[in-house]
Amino acid sequence: MVWMTAEEALGVLRVRPQTLYANVSRGKIRAKPDDDDPRRSLYHRDDVLRMARRSNGRRKVEAVSAQAMQYGDPVLSSSLTSTTGGLLLYRGQDAALLAETATLEDIAALLWECDPLLVQGGLPASAARHADAAALAPGALGAGLIALAQRCAVDPPSLGRLAGTLHAEAADILATLAQAMTGQPATSDSDGGPGGGSSGGSNGGPGGGSSGGSNGGPGGGGSDGGLGGGGSDGDGDGSGPGGSGSDGGGDGSGHGGSGSDGGGGGGGSGHGGSGDGGSSGSAPGDSGSGGSGGLDDGGEALRGGGKLNGGIHVRLARAWRCDAAEDLIRRTLVLLADHELNASTFATRVAVSTGASLSAGVLAGFATLTGPLHGGASAELAQLRTLADQIGPSDAVRQWLASDRPLPAFGHPLYPDGDPRARALLKLLPELQPYHDLAIAAEAQAGELPNIDYALSLLAAACGLPRDAPFILFAVGRCVGWLAHALEQVQANRLIRPRARYIGPA
Repeated sequence: MVWMTAEEALGVLRVRPQTLYANVSRGKIRAKPDDDDPRRSLYHRDDVLRMARRSNGRRKVEAVSAQAMQYGDPVLSSSLTSTTGGLLLYRGQDAALLAETATLEDIAALLWECDPLLVQGGLPASAARHADAAALAPGALGAGLIALAQRCAVDPPSLGRLAGTLHAEAADILATLAQAMTGQPATSDSDGGPGGGSSGGSNGGPGGGSSGGSNGGPGGGGSDGGLGGGGSDGDGDGSGPGGSGSDGGGDGSGHGGSGSDGGGGGGGSGHGGSGDGGSSGSAPGDSGSGGSGGLDDGGEALRGGGKLNGGIHVRLARAWRCDAAEDLIRRTLVLLADHELNASTFATRVAVSTGASLSAGVLAGFATLTGPLHGGASAELAQLRTLADQIGPSDAVRQWLASDRPLPAFGHPLYPDGDPRARALLKLLPELQPYHDLAIAAEAQAGELPNIDYALSLLAAACGLPRDAPFILFAVGRCVGWLAHALEQVQANRLIRPRARYIGPA
């Protein structure tokens, strides 16, 4: 059983009831009303056992030092974010309420305590000097790691610099990560991969490039092809979208290509290419239009030649070809911007406490997301969902719990009554299977409610976003918080140096 009665908890802890209640009020032990008797409370087994290992909940100085890296410790002073009373607050303001209207850039200005115009002004894709990161590593994770590492090699130390300079640099780092992780449109199960080649091939595919999938992604054309082939002066013909390249015109039935002076390829629903040319497609439903735009438009605004038009949430929506999800993406980024002193944020603060650059701190935080215990819940939920498809949601949850593994994307130690970030999103999302029945089974069998990772996965499923969309949303949104903590740590000007208790041979 995941939940214990007061008598069972007191028997394990060997403390007075007042001590148990005090640990609940401090958020160290989760509690919920007993469904059979609302006058009684049940206590989370994992929390009770963890407190029991801390010598009945009371610790001497030596025990504090020895256990300083357990959940909830160490404690650092911060004026950024709190999780009080089941709410997530950014500088005292309810994040769920902010998500109704604010953008990620607004939250950056709030947490960094700087002029919003400075944040917006720092978001030109000047990160284009790092735009080759996407070409050097597959996937958003690799591209983000490389782009940040490139900055670390050249960015100056953070100590001894003016606040305004650091704020501008923070905005540029945020642009760097967003650029790297969306530098090429992400692919989903039904999208084709990027293609290659320097000249147009038949059927709109780049010469020698890989073919698009059933709904073609960027690159080689296929059925409903992706970006059509095209090189210098090339014409892509066939089912793929217009060719990209200098002076490249394109014909096709999908999205228009980009070119420095070329016309965007025609397409039934395709966006036109950037540059001076207008549309020029011979395929049915030609609707390509000239001018700059988003990633799918081939616009310079998102390729490195201008500001991020409309904010990062707009850029992501266009990159994923899902304009209808633009508002949901905006809300999600706001809700993910910061979450107190989690593992990645602590790593960021430790790095910056040495005087390292802001980008080094963000890289430290970003690197922690490669571990499955922080940032990997969406991938584990996908496994649970697959199991639910095979044996049914209720049996899937029962089998997962029997393996002594915590349910991914359910429950959170800071929110005994449910994750407010998840609530803010779930009220706007449809009920999909097997997600809905998994949530019912998780609450019935484990007493756990959906958390933000569940909401991210449901968002991606409901809006047809790529598989890595939850990870990208988490990393790009949380980058704002990493930078806020980095800036706060610079002001503290103190090295974070935990101690170790030697337990090896004498």
